[in-house]
Amino acid sequence: MTMNDLEPLKALLGQAERERDAAIAEHRRTQVAHEAAQAQAEQLLSYRRDYEQRWSTRFQRAAEIEVMRSYQGFMERLTLAVESQERAVEHAVLVVERAAASLREHELRCASVRRLIERRMHDWRAGVERREQRMLDELAARSAAHRAGLANRAF
Repeated sequence: MTMNDLEPLKALLGQAERERDAAIAEHRRTQVAHEAAQAQAEQLLSYRRDYEQRWSTRFQRAAEIEVMRSYQGFMERLTLAVESQERAVEHAVLVVERAAASLREHELRCASVRRLIERRMHDWRAGVERREQRMLDELAARSAAHRAGLANRAF
């Protein structure tokens, strides 16, 4: 194995990191959408409370039946809007959770590819070290044999 054999894995890691980065961006986008939906729901609830409070003081005095019907109709529509927004918030929570799960999967894939590259590099280095040690052992054996041959000739 050579270092060039790692190029496909490095390309795979690059692709996995790009996909992870896209998942990060998507997760952030879903969080922002959730926060916006939540803020809108809170605004609607606040508006409904204020509206109810204003009209409750007005209704403590006498109110015409037509005004009362108008109030009730508006409150029904406002309640529907609040409920709809609450469903939108619930949906946004699910979308954020799915995006977070996708992000975790992409991060796991990146980590797995990195570990594979590290393991292959470790194996490659170990192979290089074994070959170098073998060469040194052979060189030492030849040197010892050469010295022994010279010593035998000297006698």
